[in-house]
Amino acid sequence: MQANDTNRHNRNRVEDYVNQGLGGFWMPVATSVQLKVGKPLARKIAGENLVMWRDGAGKVRCIEDFCPHRGAKLSLGHVHGDNIACWYHGVTVDGTGTVVRVPAMPDCALEGRKALTSYAAEEAGGAVFIYMPSADRPEAPDFVPPVEFTSDEWQVFPCMTHWDCNYRLSLDNAADPMHASYLHADSFTLAYGSKQDTMKLEKREKGFQIERVSQQGVNFDYTEVVIDEGTMFFRLDIPYPDGAGPGGPFRIIGFATPIDENTHHSFFWRCRQVQGLAAESWRFLYRAVLEDRHWHVLEQDRTMLESIPSDARRREMLYQHDIGVSRLRQMMVKRAKAHFKALDAAETEKESA
Repeated sequence: MQANDTNRHNRNRVEDYVNQGLGGFWMPVATSVQLKVGKPLARKIAGENLVMWRDGAGKVRCIEDFCPHRGAKLSLGHVHGDNIACWYHGVTVDGTGTVVRVPAMPDCALEGRKALTSYAAEEAGGAVFIYMPSADRPEAPDFVPPVEFTSDEWQVFPCMTHWDCNYRLSLDNAADPMHASYLHADSFTLAYGSKQDTMKLEKREKGFQIERVSQQGVNFDYTEVVIDEGTMFFRLDIPYPDGAGPGGPFRIIGFATPIDENTHHSFFWRCRQVQGLAAESWRFLYRAVLEDRHWHVLEQDRTMLESIPSDARRREMLYQHDIGVSRLRQMMVKRAKAHFKALDAAETEKESA
């Protein structure tokens, strides 16, 4: 009985941790245009309250949104050069979380103390990424964004939206290509192809690809799920008709960033492999016509995912089409177990010291 209780406890803490937000990944937290020079920006990510700002060189800084003096939110304060000052008493903190000035009391003992956790920050594809550490991956690995964000061959539009459901539902949704033939059957591009098929899963060096067996290049027919040392995202292609302008398929790069166990930010990059005048033509067409259609599809996803109860996994009855969903969940649980293994090892070492 005791062993059963231990196993149940371990399963529950893994589940709770994954639901709150799996660490050890670079996560998009804002579009670059949202983080304006001279203005702090608050974000809650995986249950942690963070504040970001741009320093004098324009580089993003990120620390806990907590003044070390009395706990007021630094995001309500003011940016001064490289640092951020609390509105309450002016206590000033730098990008490492170190108190650099207490204006109300010169030479205060607080000055020079590292009081807050800082987070590594990078920008790519028109978005700000923050590294959220885990016990087994406490230091940020090199930031390697999707190739589409850095290639001159691709045009990308970042899109950020807030959904009132757990981030795992967005990831499950992306690992399930079959839903498009039903949920999005009235859309501009996803109304075609068969409503019956089977799925096959191909393991990759960094994650896996799930795809339909008997249909390619007709609908949303595959998803590549990338889980590597520091990133977790999905990539899929949607065939576009000639009326959608120059370029190949419409590519989606997606991230799901947890806020807490009940809400998350969904990030979608709308991508097309076009250059030169063709790129300008497509960008104009997208903004003028196609963007609204994309939002229509996203609203269908949002409506469906927000309707799913938080405890749905307890009663799910999965079938063959869900092999991508199952594989993704297994990989996330594996990462969570590595976190707790490192956490428990550190606790044991601390107790024996």
